Amino acid sequence: MKVGVVQETFPGEHRVALVPSLVPALTKAKFEVIVQAGAGLAAGFTDQEYVAKGATILAGREEVFSAADVILQVRSLGANLEAGITDLGLIRQGQTLIGFCDPLTEPGAAQQVAARGAVQFSMELIPRITRAQSMDALSSMATIAGYKAVLLAADALPKMFPMMMTAAGTISPAKALIVGAGVAGLQAIASARRLGAVVEAYDVRPAVKEQIQSLGAKFLELPLDTAGAQDQGGYAKEQDENTLRRQRELMHQAVAANDVVITTAAIPGKKAPILVTKEMVAAMAPGSVIVDLAAERSGNCELTQAGQTIDVGGVKILGPVNLPATVPYHASQMYAKNITTLLLHLVKDGQFKFDLEDEITKETLVSRGGKVVHPRLT
Repeated sequence: MKVGVVQETFPGEHRVALVPSLVPALTKAKFEVIVQAGAGLAAGFTDQEYVAKGATILAGREEVFSAADVILQVRSLGANLEAGITDLGLIRQGQTLIGFCDPLTEPGAAQQVAARGAVQFSMELIPRITRAQSMDALSSMATIAGYKAVLLAADALPKMFPMMMTAAGTISPAKALIVGAGVAGLQAIASARRLGAVVEAYDVRPAVKEQIQSLGAKFLELPLDTAGAQDQGGYAKEQDENTLRRQRELMHQAVAANDVVITTAAIPGKKAPILVTKEMVAAMAPGSVIVDLAAERSGNCELTQAGQTIDVGGVKILGPVNLPATVPYHASQMYAKNITTLLLHLVKDGQFKFDLEDEITKETLVSRGGKVVHPRLT
């Protein structure tokens, strides 16, 4: 079975779906690995490195699609709507695509892939179970986003993060509020603490209080009824408008008291909830910074503009998109491990095993046999 890796075409996407160090794991499992020339260069991996590990380099994208039984990508069509549409004509019947494809938000793209007769697996839909931890690309990329968000905040803030005793007197530490304590939020807490900030964090799920405190942050407790705030997979569930309104009222003071606010709240397949209102922004001191990691999903801050940094009354609001692509070397390493582990799970004796009794297979399979088959899309 031939596994193909192509260069990413989404604007600003510097990651690659497979790194040279993981080629031997596939060749050992009887895969032949073919890589488009230059596919890994933006992430820091040369064609020579791939060849040295046993891969074959092909000059063009069309050649890889034509030769490969399986195509590994970071962003497949649904997660790369404009540039990715050119790949549609290259996909052939029976070919398998694995990558981020955003099926819950872009079901039409999943229909287009299915119409080509291709099999598609979505990296976004990896279940949150112990067996699938090594395949969980969302968590891997969220780790990078949480880390990088703190660096962006530190760069934009006109203060230093740590407390310092200097000849000119004592410099007080910056105060940071992290909203959402999923993987990105926890990494943001840890990174802000390492830089010396005083950190507090809030999450609608009371169960994460211990995790927040274990990283040295204060847990912001709000008197809200949060029963049922978490689904079986550990993700935060969408809250009703009354709960969100009360939450915003209670958070107003906490937001105003901090120099940095980093928001990370996202609901899979849903628009991000508004947690920081324009009134909260107005209450923040000039020079304060908001980094909205939900910018791609319309943002947790009411004023966020995706891909832009704006100034509102002296408060900088950053709406970064695709932060993992800004750390492409390690992001690619992590993603490649996730996608390779999934592929090796799905293929036995050189053939895909569509065992729909297996939770990982069932939850990640989007299309097969000319149809969209995922229960959340049918």
